[in-house]
Amino acid sequence: MGTIVIEKTSPGLHTLPGDDVRQLMWRFADRYELQMLVQAARGVARGPVARLVAAGGRNSHEWTPEKAGLLQHFDESGITAAFLDPEQGGFIAGPKNLVLALMAFELSWVDAGAATCSLAGNLGLAPIHERGTPEQKARYVGGAAPLKPGENRKQIRAAFALTEPIPFVGVETGMLAGKVRVADWKDGGEPVLQVDKRGRFITNMGFANIVSAAVESDDERIKGTCMIILEETDPGKFDRGTPTKKLVHQLSSTNDPVFSLKVPASRIIGGYTVKDGVIIPNYSHGEIIEAVFRRTRVTVGLMTSAKLLSAIEPVILYHRRRFRGGEGAPGTPRYELGLQQKEDALHRLVDIWATGEASASLGFAAARLFDELDPLEKQKDQWLAEKNLTGRAAFKELTKKQQDALELLKLKLQPVGAREPNDAAALQNDPLVQFVILDSLANVLCPACKLWNTGYGATMMREAVSLMGGYGVTEDCPGFLGQKWMDAQLEATYEGPEAVQRLQLSITMTNELFLAQFQQWILEMRRIASERPGTGSCTLASAMQLWLWALHHVQTTTDADGTRLYYKSRQGVTFPLADALCWLLAARQFVLDVIELDTKGAANPALVDGLAGTVAFFTDLCHVQAARAAGEVSRICAEIVHGYNRHPAWDETSCHACYCAEELEALEGLIPGIDGSARAYADVSEEGGSHPLKAGPCVRFEGLETFVRLGAKLTGCLTGCRLAKDRAAEALTKVMTREALDYPT
Repeated sequence: MGTIVIEKTSPGLHTLPGDDVRQLMWRFADRYELQMLVQAARGVARGPVARLVAAGGRNSHEWTPEKAGLLQHFDESGITAAFLDPEQGGFIAGPKNLVLALMAFELSWVDAGAATCSLAGNLGLAPIHERGTPEQKARYVGGAAPLKPGENRKQIRAAFALTEPIPFVGVETGMLAGKVRVADWKDGGEPVLQVDKRGRFITNMGFANIVSAAVESDDERIKGTCMIILEETDPGKFDRGTPTKKLVHQLSSTNDPVFSLKVPASRIIGGYTVKDGVIIPNYSHGEIIEAVFRRTRVTVGLMTSAKLLSAIEPVILYHRRRFRGGEGAPGTPRYELGLQQKEDALHRLVDIWATGEASASLGFAAARLFDELDPLEKQKDQWLAEKNLTGRAAFKELTKKQQDALELLKLKLQPVGAREPNDAAALQNDPLVQFVILDSLANVLCPACKLWNTGYGATMMREAVSLMGGYGVTEDCPGFLGQKWMDAQLEATYEGPEAVQRLQLSITMTNELFLAQFQQWILEMRRIASERPGTGSCTLASAMQLWLWALHHVQTTTDADGTRLYYKSRQGVTFPLADALCWLLAARQFVLDVIELDTKGAANPALVDGLAGTVAFFTDLCHVQAARAAGEVSRICAEIVHGYNRHPAWDETSCHACYCAEELEALEGLIPGIDGSARAYADVSEEGGSHPLKAGPCVRFEGLETFVRLGAKLTGCLTGCRLAKDRAAEALTKVMTREALDYPT
């Protein structure tokens, strides 16, 4: 009752997208093990996790027995073991980036604290997994596998200790207060190290029995920084600290621990060498963090994407039922549609849905990219090791490969008959060339995903909450939307806040190898626009071209005072351009995912009936998102390109600086006093006087004619975007939904 049924012959969206749609869009339709893992994670999320949230489990800061019970569910469902390789007790071989992304998405659909509880254990093991010695991996990563029947050992539960009390390490990861020094070093024996570390906001500390801690040398016999493994049974103080009084992610355990422990030097993650009586860690803490965070930040971005998409059905249900029980009988628009009779409510929900889809597309694309990159990175490391190349020598050698990669991209642009096939094949088959190509993309997509998904995603979650009225900020709001909105604020900060991501992007997005691929994407969007004009790809291509021009402009020019515009500390220029790029990346990937669905969906019998309607709806969402991205890019680029020029002095001789002859002609008939003969009117100044508005040559755009032309072209490309939003809004009034959500509220 209350559900609007659509006949199968209708071309519109029949039902909300299901697993068959998502498996194609996110590219795991051919991976049965991932499909089963998604079902297992969903069962935990919408079962024990949802029940715990509904019962008020988020209302305490302490790590309670009820929260601890989730660990067993993670173990039994395969969530814990999914991070591990088969030889360590896992069941999925190969890279795990998409695996972890899908798990985080499913858990965050209900509660991000539960997702964090699971992922933080993986984060604690990640330094060992990425850079640990074989012995460390066997002992700690292998020890994290759930116990088998009859097995007698203590399961490893890990935490990652980087952040320290203010003013030390937080946003700036190089400012370490945690120290390590030699406590004892007998001749011929292994050094014993004294580790002192105070942590802040450390997840899993309520139950972790090992910690991967970042520390700096406080002893001339130890060089630099490192990460080191601490066990709860080590001699000294392993104080879990007091629970953090956080307002978010309450199903995860967060404390401010204190460690003062003696540990063997073999606990240095990645091992060490000794030279002239000095312990030299094989990896600094910064090198390990870079290897870990560039992957795990993607999963954090997807946690917010899940929130946005999980909000769609609760909002639809609320809007349709808003007036039931009052005036209006079943079958009337007021009864069946409720608030969906109002265009504003529909359009705002379309924006939320489009944002959720684009952010999910960007996040899962980044996860898949890292799955491709991981084996190539191992080959790169092995190749450098065989040649004994480190530091600047290794960098120099990879720079040569970057030039080869640029050559390969140029060859791909040539017609097949005009290129030398052997040259292209040799470069294509070079794993190091492939590595530098994918690495240049990963260095952009990872921070972009983390920045845009969580930052703008949090803004759109507030919009979702507002569409629920006062219900949205109550504990019993369907879908826990108010709590998800608050959780999104932490995700925007977790593993590096927006400023960290923007800083990284401002560097990596200027890589010539990335920009070469970006230019190819513009051509790709133009081609798609000719084949699928409804996707908004034309708009997107024009916005990408505008952004690229603006980036080149600020890199090669100065402001009105002669100061360079683009450099690291000029964040009023670099950061907004990084934001603009994120909009483009997300919208582009959404278009590609919809094309993937349309291209391969017909082969799935389960999708045949509703595929056309689903693709049509998603195509309209693409158009909406492309237009929104174009608007943001246009605004940001215009502010930067024009905003650092000084406005001409305002006097009777320079009024034409703001109005040129062409503009005055355009104003004819719109403003009284302007006509074809006089073209002047009285403009009252602050002093109460007046002066004529004179027409003259337009001086504002001198040297910027191309930018102005690109901007005008972009404006024209917005044609049809609001019609697409109207169609998507109408689809929301007809799509079938369930009578209730599939988890407790």
